[in-house]
Amino acid sequence: MNNQTFSCAAMALLLLGATCGTMASAEKERKTATAGIKDGKGQNAGQAKFTATKGGVQMSVTVTNLSPGVHAIHIHEAGKCDAPGFTTAGGHFNPANKQHGMQNPEGHHAGDLPNLTVGANGKGAFKSTIQNVTLAGDGATSLFHAGGTSVVIHEKADDMKTDPAGNAGARIACGLIQ
Repeated sequence: MNNQTFSCAAMALLLLGATCGTMASAEKERKTATAGIKDGKGQNAGQAKFTATKGGVQMSVTVTNLSPGVHAIHIHEAGKCDAPGFTTAGGHFNPANKQHGMQNPEGHHAGDLPNLTVGANGKGAFKSTIQNVTLAGDGATSLFHAGGTSVVIHEKADDMKTDPAGNAGARIACGLIQ
C-alpha cells in the first residue's frame, strides 16, 4: 500500500469514527421523543411528545377516539405494543423499585402519572412532568433503556394507591416511545 492510499484509508476511518461518535453523542443528548398511540384495533388514538427538562421529562399527550371518562395513563417498562391487550408493554416503568401509586408515602413508580380525562367527543389532552427520568443515554432511568419504554392508556382511572397498577383495568391504547 502506498502512502497516498494509506492516507485516504486513514482519513476514511477517522471520518467514520467521528461520525459514529457524533451519532452516539447525539443519542445520549436526546432532548425530545414521541409516541404514536394506537388502540387495540390498530387505529390512531393520539400522540405523545416528551421533552427533556431539568430533573425529568415533560410529557404532553393528545388523544382522540377514546371512550369518554377518566383513564389511567402510565409509562411502561418495555418498548412493545402488541395489540389487542398490549401486555407486551410489561409493568410500569420502575427503575427505583418503588410501590405503585402517586399517593404512596414510600414513593411511586417512575411511570405512575395523573389520570387523563377524555371528553364526550372522545378527545382529551394531558400534560405532566415525570420526575427523575431522562431521555438521555440508555441507563436505568432513561426512557430509552435496553428494551425501550411505551405509554399505555387503561380503560379506567388509576386509584393512585393499589399496587401494582391502581385497579386501572385493561390496556386500551399503547404507543412506543421513540
